[in-house]
Amino acid sequence: MEALDLARLFGLMLDHKWLIFTITLVFAIAGTGYAVLATPIYQGDALVQVERRSSVSPLGDLANVMGEAVSTPESSTAAEVQILQSRMVLGQVVERTGIDTAVVPKRLPLVGNYVQRNNIQRPHFATTDVNLAGWMPDRIELPEFIQSSPSVPEALKGGVSVPEWLRNWFSLPDFLSARSAVWGGESLRLGRFEVADHYRGIPLVVRVLQGGYYSLTLMDDAPRLLGEGIVGELSGFEGDDIQLRIAELNAAPGAEFSLIKHKVPSAIRQLGSRLMVSEVSSGRTASTGILRLSLTGTDPAEIRRSLDAVAETFLTQNVQRQSAEAEQSLLFLEEQAPELRTQLAAAEERLNQYRVERDSVDLTSEAQAAVQQFIDLESRLSELEFEEAALAQRYTASHPSYQSLLRQKRQLQEERDRLNAKVNELPAAQQEVVRRTRDVEVTQAIYVNVLNKMQELEVARAGTVGNVRIIDSALVGEFPIEPRKRLIVVMATLLGGILAVGIVLIRGLLNRGVEAPEQLEDAGLPVYAAIPLSEEQKKLVKRIKHRRDREGSDVVSGILAEQAPADTSSEALRGLRTSLHFAMLEARNNRLMITGPSPGIGKSFVSINLAAICAQAGQRVLVVDADMRKGHLHHAFADHSAGGLSEFLGDQLSLDEVIRSSGIEGLDYVARGTAPPNPSELLMTAAFSRFLESVGERYDLVILDTPPVLAVTDATVVGAQCGTALLVARFQVNPLREMQIARRRLESGGVTVKGAILNAMERKAAASYGYGYYQYAYR
Repeated sequence: MEALDLARLFGLMLDHKWLIFTITLVFAIAGTGYAVLATPIYQGDALVQVERRSSVSPLGDLANVMGEAVSTPESSTAAEVQILQSRMVLGQVVERTGIDTAVVPKRLPLVGNYVQRNNIQRPHFATTDVNLAGWMPDRIELPEFIQSSPSVPEALKGGVSVPEWLRNWFSLPDFLSARSAVWGGESLRLGRFEVADHYRGIPLVVRVLQGGYYSLTLMDDAPRLLGEGIVGELSGFEGDDIQLRIAELNAAPGAEFSLIKHKVPSAIRQLGSRLMVSEVSSGRTASTGILRLSLTGTDPAEIRRSLDAVAETFLTQNVQRQSAEAEQSLLFLEEQAPELRTQLAAAEERLNQYRVERDSVDLTSEAQAAVQQFIDLESRLSELEFEEAALAQRYTASHPSYQSLLRQKRQLQEERDRLNAKVNELPAAQQEVVRRTRDVEVTQAIYVNVLNKMQELEVARAGTVGNVRIIDSALVGEFPIEPRKRLIVVMATLLGGILAVGIVLIRGLLNRGVEAPEQLEDAGLPVYAAIPLSEEQKKLVKRIKHRRDREGSDVVSGILAEQAPADTSSEALRGLRTSLHFAMLEARNNRLMITGPSPGIGKSFVSINLAAICAQAGQRVLVVDADMRKGHLHHAFADHSAGGLSEFLGDQLSLDEVIRSSGIEGLDYVARGTAPPNPSELLMTAAFSRFLESVGERYDLVILDTPPVLAVTDATVVGAQCGTALLVARFQVNPLREMQIARRRLESGGVTVKGAILNAMERKAAASYGYGYYQYAYR
């Protein structure tokens, strides 16, 4: 069963191959159009390297003072990525490049970008004004032959007024003039454009005028003309809140450009959304420190300019950040140097004065050693104080580095106290000389060290290069990264094909109409004939619609068996005639009811043409339109419905008056008559029984065409008085379950269904693959 279903689905696709091809082609064309018309997106990239960061110490490496190793941390790559994408960097880029200013030309709908990219010049019709408003006249004059007609009211002879809403509805859209749109080769270049903060984000429309002039319109809630200006001159609008100088304006009069000064946060967000920063991987776990900056956009020149600005701004702020430590240390030393110089002068003065008073007291070797120790201790303590000042700016007092420095400082202070105690044991004169010499030597050593460090920091500040360098400047790819034209076309084609196949398969799965006689026979309904769909019959079908009907209906306007007797459908009906000849031998009367579960399946076609073929075989046949609601059997004989069955049952006409000749020898028919309000009740009267008995005696075969079984009860009433009843099913229209329900409904009313007729059979792959149905023609 699964293989059978798969074969049927495959057949469905073959049957609808042109529908699938058409939908796929439409999607392919749409995808190609989008790929061609879409604005190309370019991408540029640059490389920067973040090296191991070096720190500047005010008085040398702290490790030399502490006697321990202190590692310098490497710069965090993740932190540098965040800095690159920060408002600090991007804000400076926006200020440097001016990308917060946008010049947007007015474009043609859909194809505007394509026109400008391909430099398509402005056509002649786009240089003239078109009256867009009121092009439809206020009144439409009627032709003379209509005005002269007596059936036309006098009020209409003067013309028909066109309502204003209708004129506005049908007004030409603005883009049809194409004059205000900017075409290829037209441009606007700004010299200066400054607006007050409250005008940021509001578009200003520049419209080109004749003679180098332009007009400026503020597109706020209510558009407002601000004034006119001259190209090349600085103009002020709104009390100089808007300063505008257009350096160059190359466009035809009427062309429009929108100028927008975006708010800085908005411009920063827009730039950040286009910027991507990622670390270049080396395939190892270790960080490479190399960052790739990628920027996308529609303008390659703007991408290159903005990307270079991002890299340069990042480098500049990095150098400034690196030189900040040297700057702070230098500032601290510059504050200490004057004080040390004053202390040194005072110490020298005190030492000289004491020697003059004591007549040049010399130091012993022990005293000189003590002085040298004092110099070393004070120098180290001074360095620790400077280091403490530097650490205090970065760490709290509880930080391990800060605590280590304080321990070293206490140790040196204790050693100095012990040395002072040792000096106190010297003679009084030696003590004083040692102390004053110590003050001079220590202060001088510290002062010289400070001067040396100041020179080193000056050199370090002047030569700071930071730990960032630009490896590759911005380079924009020659080809756009979007749209990926080939991929779009392929995906659109695949989508169209999948959608088309899906529609066909879903329709095929939902429509489980009978496709082969085997289906009916498996359900217990013998198939007396499988009538193929006739192309000739299609020519005989016309569509009519009555005022009381919501939708029109197809009616038979001729007899196929008469006009195309060699048609395959006619041959199939001859086979049905033969089958019925034997089937009706045991029937209780010569009446044949042909019905079906639903309308529009060809019951009337089968009834009329079967009757004609039987008449051609020499039988006397009467075909009766028992559908008094919507019967249209009379159309096949180019006749009217009035004066038919309903009039006979209503005792308005006699039997001979309602029986009409068809023009085919041996074939007569009875039309439905005027549609009565109670057709079912009329069929249940004794008059209908007498009618059937009378015509049964006159004719060899009486065929009754009835309404659908599942719609009304008329078929059950008629079938109860007919010896033979056949159900008509239309190919791929009536589901098998519908046929079974119709059969049960007839049988519940006492009607025995002899079998079925499968009408409008088509040579379709779904039926052939699914059920192995074959159709042959013999000439």
